[in-house]
Amino acid sequence: MGEFINPADVPKVTLYTGEQIPCVGMGTFGSDRFTPEQVSSAVAGAIRCGYRMFDCAACYGNEDQIGKVFQDAFEEGVVDRKELFIMTKVWNDMHERVEESCIKSILDLQCGYMDLFFIHWPFPNYHAPHCDADSRNPDSRPFSTEEFIRTYRQCEALVEKGLIRNIGISNMTIPKLEAVLPLMKVMPAACEMELHPCFQQQELFDYLVAHKIQPVGFMPLGSPQRPERDMCQEDIADLQQPEMKKIAEAHGCHPALIALKWARQRGQIPIPFSIYEAEYVSNLRAMTEDPLTEDEMKTIATLERNNRLVKGQVFLWEGASDWHDLWDEDGYIVK
Repeated sequence: MGEFINPADVPKVTLYTGEQIPCVGMGTFGSDRFTPEQVSSAVAGAIRCGYRMFDCAACYGNEDQIGKVFQDAFEEGVVDRKELFIMTKVWNDMHERVEESCIKSILDLQCGYMDLFFIHWPFPNYHAPHCDADSRNPDSRPFSTEEFIRTYRQCEALVEKGLIRNIGISNMTIPKLEAVLPLMKVMPAACEMELHPCFQQQELFDYLVAHKIQPVGFMPLGSPQRPERDMCQEDIADLQQPEMKKIAEAHGCHPALIALKWARQRGQIPIPFSIYEAEYVSNLRAMTEDPLTEDEMKTIATLERNNRLVKGQVFLWEGASDWHDLWDEDGYIVK
């Protein structure tokens, strides 16, 4: 066994329910670059090195392999189920069959219940795995408050049945949140969103914190290995910014660890992904030592470039202008 970081040494974040959870998780989205076996092998190593939070999703196509890893860890006494915080998501094509999706994920992940269950995207627009950026589904349509709440009500029912402990939302905007939050009976515990130094989403971040919704940041390193369909010529490489390199040099580490330290100290939960043991171990260790200074945090705050990497083109509906319509950038829901 490699290096072990005591989970008790990893700082905690408190949800509005009072539940304390790790300040960092391990992502499991690698289906465009790595096999399910590679991803599940990394999860196995991550559990043994001290990770206790894992971010999964039905559409990643690897939950059954990860479930075998979880079951092996439980049977071998490496970790108890109650020590893990497991997250998954209902995919867009299952918005009308949420319980079916949840139960399948629970069975695939062999985890008994879900700690946090996200609505992956706020509309049922579906795309096939591994599609390119020009792919479109003719059945795609704009966001609907009524449709979203119908899906959310199914999540609330899962809380009542004990299948999930917390509800999550993902890829939301302030106009969409303004429309749906007043209609909810069980408030969401977290919102998963793209967050990295050159895409800080400060207004949305502050809105979530004000409503006691925990931000969970995907692509915390700017995701150099994101799917080809999400790569554009104008994209900025966060970790190549001179300021990030300079701070990393001062700390004697890779800029990736600076991005993670910034995320933790800012208050979001980053969910980095790597299949390489040296990387995922150092990611976790970085949460326990050598914090950034106040001046370094202020420097990174200046790196905002509105550098959205997951643009969502594949979810556009007929009549939409371009991917900007998905994100309500003018302060209203684009229909």
